[in-house]
Amino acid sequence: MLRVGLTGGIGAGKSEVSRLLAGHGAVIVDADLIAREVVEPGTPGLAAVVAEFGEGVLRADGTLDRPKLGAVVFADKERLAALNAIVHPLVRDRSAELEAAAGPDDVLVNDVPLLAENGLRDLYDLVVVVDAADGTRLRRLVELRGMAESEARARMAAQASREQRLAIADIVIDNDGPLARLAPRVAEVWDELKSRAAKRG
Repeated sequence: MLRVGLTGGIGAGKSEVSRLLAGHGAVIVDADLIAREVVEPGTPGLAAVVAEFGEGVLRADGTLDRPKLGAVVFADKERLAALNAIVHPLVRDRSAELEAAAGPDDVLVNDVPLLAENGLRDLYDLVVVVDAADGTRLRRLVELRGMAESEARARMAAQASREQRLAIADIVIDNDGPLARLAPRVAEVWDELKSRAAKRG
């Protein structure tokens, strides 16, 4: 099994790359998706978040109000660290369960937004970074996700810099251009990943 860490700054297009790799046959372990699962109603994770941040981060139906919580943590590094201390161990444990179910010949792609920030490089056989210029990412967040520019900038600032991500990359997928250019590049990367997995065989 080849263990791949996939990362990229917010707005770089990592989720699209993950989707394309899944289409080629990669086994995807999506940290964002797992991070949502571990704080669903009734979970110990949600209880811990409420204990730390108060009932105000819940919606009327008892689910986590992500925009409200995000507004708190992305403006305050200490509060962000407190949230990460709750969520990250839960995500790590659930990811390990999913990885254990993968086959010996699989390419296991761990979709990890904060790979660089959390010093996780050594957990993977190689790291793939989806890269786009800061200006491109900002434009996508504002135009495609409807974020206010100030919020988009704050979220970008809360993450590692582009240079920090590129410094840990074994493979870089440039996603600064149109979506049509992305699929052929991901196909090339998939061929390389399969080749490396076969050599590990």
